Amino acid sequence: MTKVVILGGGVAGLSAAHELAERGYSVDVYEANTIAGGKARSVEVPDTATDGRRGLPGEHGFRFFPRFYKHVTDTMKRIPYGTNSQGVFDNLVGTTRIEMLRDGKPPLLMNARFPHSLADFKLTLNDMVDDNFGISQENKEFFAEKVWQIMTSCEKRRFGEYERIGWWEFIDADGKDKSEAYRNFFGHGLTRSLVAAQAKVASTKTVGDIFIQLLFDAIEPGISSDRVLKGPTNEVWIDPWLKHLASLGVNYNLGSKVVDIHCEGGTITGATIEKDGERIEVSGDYYIAAFPVEVMAEVLGDNPELMAADPTLANIQELAGNVAWMNGAQFYLSSDVPLSNGHAIYVDSPWALTSISQHQFWPDFVLSNYGDGKVNGILSVDISEWKEPGILFGKAARDCTRDEIKQEIWAQLQRSINMDASIVLNDDDLHHWYLDSDIVFDEDVAAGQLPSEDPQTLSAQTAMVKTSNREPLLINLVRTWNLRPKAHTGIPNLFLASDYVQTYTDLASMEGANEAARRAVNCIIDASGGAGPQCQLWNLHEPDILAPMRLLDAVRYDLGLPWSALPIPIL
Repeated sequence: MTKVVILGGGVAGLSAAHELAERGYSVDVYEANTIAGGKARSVEVPDTATDGRRGLPGEHGFRFFPRFYKHVTDTMKRIPYGTNSQGVFDNLVGTTRIEMLRDGKPPLLMNARFPHSLADFKLTLNDMVDDNFGISQENKEFFAEKVWQIMTSCEKRRFGEYERIGWWEFIDADGKDKSEAYRNFFGHGLTRSLVAAQAKVASTKTVGDIFIQLLFDAIEPGISSDRVLKGPTNEVWIDPWLKHLASLGVNYNLGSKVVDIHCEGGTITGATIEKDGERIEVSGDYYIAAFPVEVMAEVLGDNPELMAADPTLANIQELAGNVAWMNGAQFYLSSDVPLSNGHAIYVDSPWALTSISQHQFWPDFVLSNYGDGKVNGILSVDISEWKEPGILFGKAARDCTRDEIKQEIWAQLQRSINMDASIVLNDDDLHHWYLDSDIVFDEDVAAGQLPSEDPQTLSAQTAMVKTSNREPLLINLVRTWNLRPKAHTGIPNLFLASDYVQTYTDLASMEGANEAARRAVNCIIDASGGAGPQCQLWNLHEPDILAPMRLLDAVRYDLGLPWSALPIPIL
């Protein structure tokens, strides 16, 4: 039986293992963390389990399954879960609203799905005429024209032109006639909060492609464009996935860090794994490196033989610098604050916050069965901007102490949520909080311990001013598409499966990771002469009605002409 060794057990590693095992390959997976799932994982908050209850549920960060996701949701349908007819896919629930919150102003509610009722339809009309946001009609029309330009541009122009232009420049955010509200909403708000990118340096191809996918999702009748899980991620997705993979014969090893990949004569001969303080040697016929980009760059830096066997891998080391932070914090409330039925985007927050009130989407999970039994709501928040000064201490998030981060996030939330005399988010309701453990404070490392999760202990930790992030997020900067590798390498038995690999998805996400895994598996099927079918791949969907315009633009691009909004009658 052909054996495949997968190095890294996040969504990419799990997806590759799933596809391979279904096709009869022997699969061993090695994951450095003690919890499966990579960036998609959920955790039990340390030291919160009491009286037989489980620890409070915490998350690494943003959880969002847009309608255009096809790869990861296809895999989910093949993971059994109780009596669900479509496995863990049935654990996704659609939201109905996206809330845009502004400081001192009424929130803007948008539909997350095609109107299903008169109320939905009225809200859609209100979205179109709402002037409270402070964006002039001229600015709105200009942005609409730029979106139309992307929608009617051919693929070659997107790669050849838009991949070389930052989103900020493309939408002319610095234009003299552009308002601060325009910059905050269409510049920072869309990129930092939805795509976890930086508007001034992120590729217009990436931001534009994903934005119009979300737009098409929202206006097309059917399921919601914004779906979330019906419970803590590992409980309703990752753990059932591991159980299913085990039933298929996959050997999944937690707490197993890859310390070396051996390359001799231009091929991989094995890998060294460190587990429980001991080092073991593992080997197989084929290898998939399913690490994040920064980990793969570190492995390459320690292994000149790999670089010599395939010099193009050096591009990965350059890509490794193109990362940003997007990490989560959970605020556990004694009284639930459901807010809107979906994600909230805090457009004016300097730390680019987004949040979701989780309990309303967890019908089968009683929060009183977690922690000390006094939690009745969870406000799950993501911080996408770690370098801008906050409103309380004038410090960037990465320069704050742990307690300052808590206070700052809470203050930014309250400034947008609490209006005038209406206090929705009350200090007395904050029972506990948790910051993603990937955020590590230097003083904790020097002391040889991680910080306590006890709020009383945290308040005394005022000297910690330097932080690091163990799992940053890749950002698709301008002019980096050609740096990104394909799933196959110049080494015949080494393949890559991670969200930095060139994919249709073109975004650091669960969907991108799953698609990259499928591409790696397809390469192994070809290389091994396997009889199993190739993994299915889906390109991003765009309406056929715009195809004539994209075709005309392809002709113009080939002639060296710029994009033009030439009208085409559509019969």
